[in-house]
Amino acid sequence: MTLRSYIWGMLFLILLFAGILGAVVFFIDPDSSGFLGMFLFYSTFFFVFSGIFNLFLLFWRKKFLDEKSLANSVGLNFRQGILLAILFLGILIFQGLRILIWWDVLFLIAGVFLLEFFFLSREP
Repeated sequence: MTLRSYIWGMLFLILLFAGILGAVVFFIDPDSSGFLGMFLFYSTFFFVFSGIFNLFLLFWRKKFLDEKSLANSVGLNFRQGILLAILFLGILIFQGLRILIWWDVLFLIAGVFLLEFFFLSREP
């Protein structure tokens, strides 16, 4: 798989899940749908933003790396995009539960950093 086909595939999936997220926001009532509606909202939010962060990190690294190094960093971009989406999803869930406080955000950031440092220490 070339880098170009990876980018086009990610763009297609982002647009697909953004459309699903829009449908969930406009057509599903969170009060009457219960757990299933909230699960659909949070899962599509996660997929959309993990793809957006993944492509953002890929284009940001494109400024600093050559083509071969950029192709080798796709896995790193994917993992970091997922971790950033988990961070934003955690903030959104805390806000939805009305328990979001500034130190909760700091704990979430620290947790994501520790998880990333764990993954970086395990790479050869």
